[in-house]
Amino acid sequence: MLTIDTTAPVIVRLSSEIDAPLETVWSLHTRIDDWPVWNTGIDQARLEAPLAEGTSFTWRTHGLDITSTVHELVPGARIVWGGPVNGIEGVHVWTFEQNGDRVLVHTEESWSGAPVEAAADQLRDALRNSLEDWLTCLKNRAEKHS
Repeated sequence: MLTIDTTAPVIVRLSSEIDAPLETVWSLHTRIDDWPVWNTGIDQARLEAPLAEGTSFTWRTHGLDITSTVHELVPGARIVWGGPVNGIEGVHVWTFEQNGDRVLVHTEESWSGAPVEAAADQLRDALRNSLEDWLTCLKNRAEKHS
């Protein structure tokens, strides 16, 4: 099982409980082309091939054009992606777990690289805000459509 870079200068870990079926939450999260429809922090997203380990996708968020590669995929349970952008190496792990009638979504992300070392506190706050927004948008959309 792949994990974030636990030695990275920026690490954020967050969780949210979503009152919706696991299938709904997983589907929303992994239909990458649809991210801009429900996630207000994402301007564009495009998956070029079926979602699988080794597949890359491009997306635009907070003024950054990012290409991420899926490193691990366990349908309905876990997805890990990462890649470099502007000197920052990111690794992002998402897990989904049925918890009664709800789904526990856990996200953790690490950022490393020279730009991160130069402004770790500022970038940690930016990442935390971004992930909090992502979880809020996912929760709102999943609960609205369940």
